[in-house]
Amino acid sequence: MSKSVRVCVFPSKMSSAAVYGSVHIHPRCFRKDEAKGLKARNLYVCGSVASTPQSLQSAKVKGQVPEKSVRIGVLGASGYTGSEIIRLLANHPYFSITLMTADRKAGQSIGSVFPHLATQHLPDMIAIKDADFSSVDAVFCCLPHGTTQEIVKALPRGLKIVDLSADFRLRNIDEYEKWYGQPHKAQKLQEEAVYGLTEIYRREIQDAHLVANPGCYPTSVQLPLVPLIKANLIETKNIIVDSKSGVSGAGRGAKESNLYTEIAEGIHSYGVTSHRHVPEIEQGLSEAANSEVTISFTPHLMPMSRGMQSTIYVELPSGVSVEDLYQHLRISYENEEFVVLLKEKEVPHTRHVRGSNYCIMNVFPDRIPGRAIIISVIDNLVKGASGQALQNLNLMMGIPENTGLTYMPLFP
Repeated sequence: MSKSVRVCVFPSKMSSAAVYGSVHIHPRCFRKDEAKGLKARNLYVCGSVASTPQSLQSAKVKGQVPEKSVRIGVLGASGYTGSEIIRLLANHPYFSITLMTADRKAGQSIGSVFPHLATQHLPDMIAIKDADFSSVDAVFCCLPHGTTQEIVKALPRGLKIVDLSADFRLRNIDEYEKWYGQPHKAQKLQEEAVYGLTEIYRREIQDAHLVANPGCYPTSVQLPLVPLIKANLIETKNIIVDSKSGVSGAGRGAKESNLYTEIAEGIHSYGVTSHRHVPEIEQGLSEAANSEVTISFTPHLMPMSRGMQSTIYVELPSGVSVEDLYQHLRISYENEEFVVLLKEKEVPHTRHVRGSNYCIMNVFPDRIPGRAIIISVIDNLVKGASGQALQNLNLMMGIPENTGLTYMPLFP
């Protein structure tokens, strides 16, 4: 019979922090002399798939174990990003869901809406107007843009909030109105919001009350480009971004354009010159460059459920080589757990990040002299949404940012 025990996992030499968790261990997993010690208070065990040597490295911002469980509310639990939050939190040692809202699914269990989550013992979903926010310490807001501002504005001030909509991403509220077709209704909160591209704004996120979680396309584009622009290793003009996303990126709502016969067996270009992620990408790149950056961006839906690839074409300044780009990305991300630069000539593929919080990238010489091609892949629902949101809330709550995120990619 297996026994539930408290364990202390001692990391490799690269780590200076232990990771604690409750696991089930069968006596047959140990030698006879070790099995006798199962009743001991602590067991010393090696890392597994769920805790690889890399995942056990201490985060750049050291975290501490909370004294008590952090109570989590998920607003908009019936959408794809909400369900992905629930999936990721299933194995989180410090966060527990105590509130879930979904106005159209109010009164239903999460298992009736998402059968793959039926094993989770969670409260039924309720309408947001009936929510008691005194029962939560932090909130993931997974609501559509335009509906989030007034809801977030009405939440208790002491809550930590990660908003997965676009409502607080654009610092210029005039830009928000231009691209989203309505005035911003929470200007003061907008001024307080911290943009949540974790690897770039880690310190600011740590002290934030409200984090605007980045969009999926902006995450896949900014992670490779921001370090290169800051180092003046690429030209900021003539940047061309060709991005492709799984259909889940368009949300769960019933739309004619998302029907199987509209999407299957082909590539569906959309938002040509007008996609709402353009100002978000340009905002981040312009900040990195300290000058205005305009890009050419075209997104496409692919006949797959999840995954995202951005293929980026850039010009190199005189005297800069593709090898310079590669080495700078290597140095920029060598201590980052979730951003992986492949070996030279290896090509990133979306199937290699499915279900995980990783961004995998590489850079290649173009056949046209003076140009380079960068390929960046993420899972649009994890690193492009719910995984990065959890990474951010971990930071905000002062615990290691990889907690609950050490899932290996699902393949095949």
